[in-house]
Amino acid sequence: MKFGIVASSGSTDQVLEMAQAAERAGWDGFFTWDGISVGPGDTFDPWTLLGAVAATTSTIRLGAMVFSIPRRKPWEVARQALTVDHLSGGRLVLPVGLGATDDGAYSRVSGESTDRKVRAEQLDDALAILDLAWTGEPFSFEGTHTRVRDLVFRPRPVQRPRIPVWVVAAWPAERSMRRAVGREGIIPIRRGDPFTPLGPVELGELAAWVDAHRDVGAGPIEIVLEGVLPDDPAVAAAHASMLAGAGVTWWIESRWEGAGATPEALLARIRQGPPDSR
Repeated sequence: MKFGIVASSGSTDQVLEMAQAAERAGWDGFFTWDGISVGPGDTFDPWTLLGAVAATTSTIRLGAMVFSIPRRKPWEVARQALTVDHLSGGRLVLPVGLGATDDGAYSRVSGESTDRKVRAEQLDDALAILDLAWTGEPFSFEGTHTRVRDLVFRPRPVQRPRIPVWVVAAWPAERSMRRAVGREGIIPIRRGDPFTPLGPVELGELAAWVDAHRDVGAGPIEIVLEGVLPDDPAVAAAHASMLAGAGVTWWIESRWEGAGATPEALLARIRQGPPDSR
């Protein structure tokens, strides 16, 4: 299993310090986050932060948990991701989802739909455009909500055939799962209750479903969970081992609130390293 951590708070200088510390401490991934208004801490543009992190690290995977693609123009995302992919030498991963609509942020700005069906359609359009853009060839596309004509994106991404995309999917919702299963990663949440973690039995069932529905030639897929591991190193390692046995390939340590989410606490946790390196 691989381990990442989210910089859920901190100034820009603190976030860069965390990223460099995470690389030194043996973490596999370092993530910022994507939001409209103030979140757990001060809120910065994730793409600008990731560009700075890419320039000051050399090996660690980079991303944001998670990019709300329906509220972003897909041609802009294609160019932003392409840029960070090149700045990082091919270390970007793109976790994507519908975006949280239950905190009211989207209802406080114009032009953003809070209808889940509409946002799912927008996400599907955007993913199709990203696929076409990253081929480096001229393309046109007409989707449910989005239309583009005669676009070309060059250079191609460093990563081939495309930048890895991890898609949030509600288990066991068939349509949601099928959106994710053809991509490079899936971030499973419980349908109707995203804040209650999936248990080992459910994760095993999900992994079996993915194996049964993924194209044979598509290669391996990441199963990505986020949450907070126990503070005790031995207990954390045992929990991670249990998740790995159920098919999970990435754990993203995501401390969004409380004493553990301060910049100082996050940096201290980062310096301890992931469970398998203690």
